[in-house]
Parts: sequence; structure tokens; C-alpha cells
Amino acid sequence: MSIRIHEDRCIGCGRCTEACPGNLILLQDGPSGRKAKIREVRDCWGCTACMKECPVSAIGYFLGADLGGSGSTMTIHKEGHYYHWHIRKADQQEVTITIDRENANQY
Repeated sequence: MSIRIHEDRCIGCGRCTEACPGNLILLQDGPSGRKAKIREVRDCWGCTACMKECPVSAIGYFLGADLGGSGSTMTIHKEGHYYHWHIRKADQQEVTITIDRENANQY
């Protein structure tokens, strides 16, 4: 379980570095500008805090076989008070789960 940062989408805003509770993400200057990079993938807790803060969906969450994901990747897109969790399976099929953040805890 860990995140994957898609450098081609990253805009270098730094929101993910501030959100990561383990201080695992840093910004590095490179040929294509300032980009987020994870220090050590193995240290990622999988909390998804960085994903929720990324305004351009540049961070994906790898769903390994141990989670029943069989190599799927999950990204998040925010739209108002909705989170759209997009799952791309290893066979390229896609599934979207939409969560209403304002009403998520109502019974």
C-alpha cells in the first residue's frame, strides 16, 4: 500500500507536503520544474491525506493484491462537497465511487 505521484500532473503547489502526517513528501526542483516526490515509498501509511489535498489529482494510491486490488490504482477528484474516488483496475476497467462529504456521517 502506498501512493504514487504522477510527476507529469504535479503543479508543485506543496499542499501534499503539508498534509502528509509522516513528512514523507518533499518538493524537488527538476528539469520540468518543482515537483512532489515521496521520500521512501515503503514508509507510506496509506492515509490518503495527500490525495485529498492535491488540486490536480496527481497522486494515486496503489491497491495491491493484499487489499483485493490486484494492482489497481485509485485517484480522487473533488467537486464541491463530493469526493469522486476513481479506481483503474489492472485490466484498465474503471470504477468511480462518489462520497458526499457533508452527509457522510449521517445515519
